[in-house]
Amino acid sequence: MVRPRSYEETVAAIQECAVPGRRGGIARGLGRAYGDAAQNAGGAVLDMTGLDQIHAIDAANGTVLCDAGISLHRLMEVLLPLGWFVPVTPGTRYVTVGGAIGADIHGKNHHVSGSFSRHVLALELLTADGEIRIVERGTELFDATAGGMGLTGVILTATVQLQAVETSLMSVDTERATDLDDLMARLTATDHRYRYSVAWIDLLARGATMGRSVLTRGDHAPLDALPARARRAPLAFRPGQLPSAPSFLPEGLLGRTTVGLFNELWYRKAPTSRVGEIQKLSTFFHPLDGVPHWNRIYGRSGFVQYQFVVGYGKEEALRRIVQRISDRRCPSFLAVLKRFGDADPGWLSFPMPGWTLALDIPANLPELGPFLDELDEEVAAADGRIYLAKDSRLRPELLSAMYPRLEDFRSLRARMDPNGVFRSDLSRRLRL
Repeated sequence: MVRPRSYEETVAAIQECAVPGRRGGIARGLGRAYGDAAQNAGGAVLDMTGLDQIHAIDAANGTVLCDAGISLHRLMEVLLPLGWFVPVTPGTRYVTVGGAIGADIHGKNHHVSGSFSRHVLALELLTADGEIRIVERGTELFDATAGGMGLTGVILTATVQLQAVETSLMSVDTERATDLDDLMARLTATDHRYRYSVAWIDLLARGATMGRSVLTRGDHAPLDALPARARRAPLAFRPGQLPSAPSFLPEGLLGRTTVGLFNELWYRKAPTSRVGEIQKLSTFFHPLDGVPHWNRIYGRSGFVQYQFVVGYGKEEALRRIVQRISDRRCPSFLAVLKRFGDADPGWLSFPMPGWTLALDIPANLPELGPFLDELDEEVAAADGRIYLAKDSRLRPELLSAMYPRLEDFRSLRARMDPNGVFRSDLSRRLRL
């Protein structure tokens, strides 16, 4: 592990990685990728969180120039009081800007705003030859880097276009959907009215209620929607925090019985329809950030995160996959369904127009590996894809069917990094 404190130290670290016989290096942010994207067995890992400065803010035009090691949390702390918000945020704000670009993260607003890299105007990239290049949007190197899982170089800085907001609160509508078809119909008919949209889905429900869901959608609350007390500090950002999860919980705590009970209570407590509820940003976007080490609730065996997307017109494939997960009785209490908008230009960027489902599954579930392999086949047959930032077990032979620009990516890598300076366990496993 190397933790550079300057660009010069980063260049020196990469030069060390390029020495013949070494197993290369890979940049790492805050470690929120679920798989092996920032692991490099036998080689170097560069912890980039020491480079976390904001260099310039254009408060008039809403842009920020910052180091790639800065977190979205820190950007929110600095930018919200100025009336600006990050353009895209995933389910945690504890990711770095470099990680956000490398994984080309998406959020609840992809159907409107696309993924994170769509809002990156330019970046500085340290490439395998030791050069620091200014990479602008619309170039091949930018498109290979956006979603490229850190394999084109080390991102040093980025200039990001921000989202203007009047307050740090959200106006949220919540409703229940009785089954999967009801959910998809509601999303298709009305998603265009909302900037942010997501549905929690009960994957243990079967029969007539298969896919029953709680649909949560909203937008940044305007100043005149706030109660009088909240208008005194409309841009205050004060995310709360609950006690940390215990360091050890018994295996099997999140079994079918307990998750089934949770899912039943979660669905029943949700309003049939509620409009205009004022919520904190942290409540709407990042509820799990309020519970440090929440992953411990899965016990020491941990969990597998599985996320796929299938295109519009492939709804039957989505139904079959949900049916299989439901029949398999996978105890997932964190399962969300969203709609994606237009694809972004990143060659390995995950989002494409269609339906994306993400779920957590306890890793000790019997025969989990073969079951997920079968789901991969279903996804590939439907011209869908698996999210590399959450993957730890995809077979490499399926990758080209999922990512049509894969050979372009490999070709650019071969030209720019012929000696394989940038490597990771993911790159070796998937032959990237």
